[in-house]
Amino acid sequence: MNKTLVNKPAPGAEHPAGARDTLARMIGGGWIFILLIALIALFGLLRPEQFGSAYNLAQIAINAAILLVLSVGQTYVIIAAGIDLSVGAVLVFSSVVSAQAMLSLSGQAGNTFGTTDAGWGVIAAGSLVAVAAGLLWGALNGFLVAVARIPALIVTLGTFGMALGLAQVFSGGIDVRAMPEKLVDVVGGGAVAGIPVLVLIAVAVLAVAAFVLHLTRFGLHVFAVGSNLEALRRAGINVKARLVAIYMISGALAGVAAIMSNARFSTTTIGGHAMDNLATISAVVLGGTSLFGGIGSVAGTIIGVFIPIILLNGFVILGIPPFWQTVAMGMVLILAVWIDQLKRRARDRR
Repeated sequence: MNKTLVNKPAPGAEHPAGARDTLARMIGGGWIFILLIALIALFGLLRPEQFGSAYNLAQIAINAAILLVLSVGQTYVIIAAGIDLSVGAVLVFSSVVSAQAMLSLSGQAGNTFGTTDAGWGVIAAGSLVAVAAGLLWGALNGFLVAVARIPALIVTLGTFGMALGLAQVFSGGIDVRAMPEKLVDVVGGGAVAGIPVLVLIAVAVLAVAAFVLHLTRFGLHVFAVGSNLEALRRAGINVKARLVAIYMISGALAGVAAIMSNARFSTTTIGGHAMDNLATISAVVLGGTSLFGGIGSVAGTIIGVFIPIILLNGFVILGIPPFWQTVAMGMVLILAVWIDQLKRRARDRR
């Protein structure tokens, strides 16, 4: 009997896999960037005066700034094959303890309304408190994931509840409604050369995060944790320390976002960040970071953040109920995960 006939696949058996591989290569690279450009072009053509105005573009950038900072930390975690559901709650906790610290240092009561005359020293101290609080929560997440070996989903879901609950305990469930006037005016509402300060902070965070992730040895280790943990361990790298550091980065950036939130809204927002964890995960996945770890970029996350913000802004301008933005985002997110799976299967068959 001819062995070649025995081993030959059935007619058409190779075609589906080949077609899926071709599809993955065609749409897997820059489809989300093309979608972003298409949305900008569509809304720009339909409502050029409203959508393309300098004011509207500035508002889009400001709306994206806090979510961008949070999403960068989530990018590190997901590239390392983890997940951080606690980022929004850590932001809330950090904003509360930071606001209370600034009130205390300026000699104001906790029920003060409006703004205080606290100086930059007090603001700097409050900012350090926010970042330190975020770091501590990140360290706790990292320790429980890396050392106690509890699944990241469970750990960060637990710390989500803990951070949000403690924020309510410390504040009595009432937002701190007074911030230093300099913080609100200069950081929250100020601009440098026409660029909002909040946007400049986000750009600085993105630049540093991109440099560390893509151009340093630590960044290489982040990718290795998500793609080949055993190889990293055999290379003599302290994997547990790397995991703790990754979650601490996410926590610290939540602390930075807390200061930005306090500056923008001139109050803590205890009930305003319940969906930040899902928003950041969606943005990171939309940007091409694989939920399986080992693949991702800061540039992709930037694109992923702007997709829902552009959609919501365009829907409001066109008079479309904003609820449709959630429907559209759900569809795009499912498509992004499907494409990620196509690319992963294509790589596995090589």
